[in-house]
Amino acid sequence: MLRTLRLIPTLSRANMHSTAHNFGAAQARLKEPEDCLAFNAEFPGPCHYHQLYEESLANPDTFWTNIASQLHFKHKSDKGLEYNFDQRKGDVFVKFMDGSITNVAFNCLERNIFRGLGDKIAYKWEGNADGDYESITYNELRTKVVEFSRVLKNRGVKKGDVVGIYLPMIVELPIAMLACARIGAIHSVVFAGFSSNALAERLRQSGAKTLITCDGFYRGKKHIPLKSIADEALMICKNINHSVESTICFEHLKRVTATGAASEVAVINDEENWDNAVADSKEVSAPVEWCQAEDPLFILYTSGSTGAPKGIVHTNAGYMTSAYYSMQVTFDAKPETDVYWCMADCGWITGHTYAVYGPLLNGMTSVLFEGIPSFPDYSRTWKIVDKHQVSKLYTSPTAVRSMMAHPDHMVKDYERSKLKVIGTVGEPMNPCAWKWLNEVVGEKACAIVDTYWQTETGCHLLTSHHTAVPQQSGCGNLPFLGISPQLLDDNGKKIRGEGHGTLVVDRAWPGMMRTIWGDHKRFIDAYFSPYPGYYFTGDGAKRDDEGHYWVTGRVDDLMNVSGHLLSTAEIEAAIASHPMVVEAAVVATSHKVKGQTPYAFVTIPDTAKFSDKIVNEMKAIIRKKIGPIAVPDIIQFAPGLPKTRSGKIVRRILRKVADGEKEANLGDTSTLTDETVIHELWVNRPIKLL
Repeated sequence: MLRTLRLIPTLSRANMHSTAHNFGAAQARLKEPEDCLAFNAEFPGPCHYHQLYEESLANPDTFWTNIASQLHFKHKSDKGLEYNFDQRKGDVFVKFMDGSITNVAFNCLERNIFRGLGDKIAYKWEGNADGDYESITYNELRTKVVEFSRVLKNRGVKKGDVVGIYLPMIVELPIAMLACARIGAIHSVVFAGFSSNALAERLRQSGAKTLITCDGFYRGKKHIPLKSIADEALMICKNINHSVESTICFEHLKRVTATGAASEVAVINDEENWDNAVADSKEVSAPVEWCQAEDPLFILYTSGSTGAPKGIVHTNAGYMTSAYYSMQVTFDAKPETDVYWCMADCGWITGHTYAVYGPLLNGMTSVLFEGIPSFPDYSRTWKIVDKHQVSKLYTSPTAVRSMMAHPDHMVKDYERSKLKVIGTVGEPMNPCAWKWLNEVVGEKACAIVDTYWQTETGCHLLTSHHTAVPQQSGCGNLPFLGISPQLLDDNGKKIRGEGHGTLVVDRAWPGMMRTIWGDHKRFIDAYFSPYPGYYFTGDGAKRDDEGHYWVTGRVDDLMNVSGHLLSTAEIEAAIASHPMVVEAAVVATSHKVKGQTPYAFVTIPDTAKFSDKIVNEMKAIIRKKIGPIAVPDIIQFAPGLPKTRSGKIVRRILRKVADGEKEANLGDTSTLTDETVIHELWVNRPIKLL
């Protein structure tokens, strides 16, 4: 594996931190780095980490261009990291190696093939049904990518065009992404669990020229008729004056074992058929399109507090460099021996960075999983770990909590001796889940690596540097190299030392987003206007006396459900479209498996009766407009909502009602126009708790 810097010899374990923390409610548990895990790591002791970290901040241009030098550039400019976070000093922008020329797909494929990795397996695909399996080498993957690049060129897709991708976790998903990158097209992957309305809105906003989908897939025993959903989205697009010029559909169901009853059979026209399109494009030339460093690589939509999704734009050189290096460091990636598995879907940023680009740039062998951890039972994850001798696993606290609720033999029946690093993402790892991973799954021989980052950041901001410092549950992370986080108080003043405030970053890094597609003003307003001179994460955090960060959750109107950010405003808008709804408010409440879940308060006319029928209709609307993940577990009748005299809903009170706080603990209610509504909310609160 390529390494960037070698520093001083390994510290003895006696010189490492050994003081346990009890910071807030975290109840930290410490675990010293294992000698076997520290061997040959990027920084095998605390001094190594701190020295390299300080160097990354003191000389960012040298540091990051040194990383980028391990990748292929057709031309390199002499520019490094340029940025302005303060709109008072002009436009907000970020650039890295501006003027350089490269291609990310070439770096993922040809670059590795030239290094002698052509016959190495790139992906081991596991289908939804146990037994559905195929593998693909780097040579074979390149052949498929070139084939599909020809298809896109034959459909008129050119550099700078947007291509929508609406696929489950099958090999064709990274093939489509890489084919877009190869010809300079911009891919926009939409999670295959989203509804036709959500897909249509993202196709419209991005101006997608082509849509790539498949006939359908199974999620457990449930058949998802993806082609039908896509067709409905295309009709919606036409009705809102956006026509997608062509559709390419892969016949996935022909190659998989049916695990449930298909509700319908997709009709795929000859001109839409993926295989026909490949055959018709054999004579088309699709060479590598060399791209400017700051050309867009992809758009990925994330929830916005106003309800309208935000198209986050990432560019070629900076994103590639951050994906490559963060994969290498956080997971102590060893492509010669590792089998790596990121369980995230490519509909989310984790799938982009740590299931596709990061592993391929590092020449890794990865597992690609179409199914779910619970099917056919909760031993599926560990059966795959055993089958492929997985050494590095990246999952989510939600998945961990769901698996730990079942007998330990579902883990222990399978071999896990190769497993060395277990990473988690999506929300802070709670101590109970951390302990289960450490003791049951890892048998105290694995590093448990918690990571914090966002769609907007492109790569890890905070991570548990398991070879540098003792591990802590809850999570006590340190900044990733080149990242300079700060905490601000309510007045926007920087907090020194220990404290609790708003988490911001005061300088750029190569992989951070460049803009919001089609709305640069919103980019500035959402991320840089709240605290001029800083990138605003939208999260709060604590910092302990050793500089470890503990992310405490959103400070705006977004919630984190099973590791996915959802907008309360978007869910409220869906509920409000029901003809009986006068007003709706949605807050996040805790959930023992999902972490958080939506909880809705709904007001209907006095003349109407709040019933299960109305609730089910609301849920159906949310499912259709957004998707199943956004459906509240509870929709509660609210005769009125707690409001200030200016008409602002006091969500603090709604959250406490949803969480079951005692009515006497609701704090100051003197600013409300009608305090009696609080008692009414308690009276109508369902007895069944989440």
